Amino acid sequence: MTDLPIIDPHFHLWDLDNNYYPWLSDGVKPSAFGDYTAINKTYLITDFLADAKSQNLVKAVHLDVGYDPKDPAGETRWLQGVADKHGFPHGIVGYADFRKPDVGDLLDEHMSCANFRGIRQSMNYHDDPAKTYLTEPGVSRTSEWRRGFKELARRGLSFDLQLYYWQMEEFLDLARDFPDVQIILNHTGMQVDGPSHFEGWRNGMRALAQAPNVACKISGLGMGDWSWTVESITPYVEEAIAAFGVERCMFASNFPVDKLFGSYDKVMDSFKSITARYSPDERIALFHDNAARFLSGLAVSVAAENLGCRLHRILMRRSRCEVRAKPAPFAHRLSSW
Repeated sequence: MTDLPIIDPHFHLWDLDNNYYPWLSDGVKPSAFGDYTAINKTYLITDFLADAKSQNLVKAVHLDVGYDPKDPAGETRWLQGVADKHGFPHGIVGYADFRKPDVGDLLDEHMSCANFRGIRQSMNYHDDPAKTYLTEPGVSRTSEWRRGFKELARRGLSFDLQLYYWQMEEFLDLARDFPDVQIILNHTGMQVDGPSHFEGWRNGMRALAQAPNVACKISGLGMGDWSWTVESITPYVEEAIAAFGVERCMFASNFPVDKLFGSYDKVMDSFKSITARYSPDERIALFHDNAARFLSGLAVSVAAENLGCRLHRILMRRSRCEVRAKPAPFAHRLSSW
């Protein structure tokens, strides 16, 4: 199966001419993934689709990417406009700080956009200032943060979880305390501290996977291995799948951040190579079905998906038509994209 249909559940866009992103607009800073000067330029949906043109990309989900903290919902509104015009992204995961007393109002703003699906608040805490996203550890255990998280749970939204492996016990508690919230681990647990941390990472993954409401995006492996090869990332892919099972894992690109370390084809073709001996059903699950299920509840067969994509491409070639996303009441969104 060389033309696997792909739902990419984790990519980013940024328009530096019209929007404000502090980590990009204010100049390159030390980061967990090194020098990102090469991607400090506008990256639009046309750029993303060009990068992915050789793959059978059928849908994609955009993750928050450090947009203006004074207006987090502005990113979602902008992306909805992109989706209305281009058909991508099919899902939007926005930002919210659950410590804010008015977080419920912000969630409602996000939810006014048809393609909105959930929230990511990066929870990474690290002793290295270049790698930390929070100023203190244990934030998810505080009463104010938990109060805000209940607002997400009340609205039936998903939570994209970005953290480091030594925080996994903390978030295992969160997952158990909110069993009805779908939690999606980002970037394979984001192991960015070198091979000596592999065992600690593996133990953390096995612990977090005990919660049945946690799924795992296998992505972002270049952030911890800047010269990665198929051989060097295989242990991470295999251990993630061993911990969570095929049924709770999905492959993602993390583009354009991971473009720093390789092409879109290199990322997806490497995942295909690693899973070459998997059954067709397992590969479809990892590249397509699980992302649909965990991020939106999409229930469309692969055959129908491929047919729809072929028809869409024909129409685009013939008429250059614009594909508008059809807004739906929120109660139906999880089964409608």
